[in-house]
Amino acid sequence: MTSEKRSQRLAYDDASTPEEMSADCRATGRNLRLSKAAEAATRPAPSIHFDEYPREVAKRNIRISDAAARLAHALHLD
Repeated sequence: MTSEKRSQRLAYDDASTPEEMSADCRATGRNLRLSKAAEAATRPAPSIHFDEYPREVAKRNIRISDAAARLAHALHLD
């Protein structure tokens, strides 16, 4: 059996001063770019009223390949 040598270092770090912790929080906020999220959170929600949406919305063109058409025909999806 081997003898274990105990370390003098604690498994946790002592608490920093409030000023250091505050500075750490500000630096973290800058690095995470939270200002953009904070601005988005304070903006009003988009409207859900039908009258406020454009009436005519262009549809996307969907191209159906010959292979997809044959497959749909074989599966009776046409």
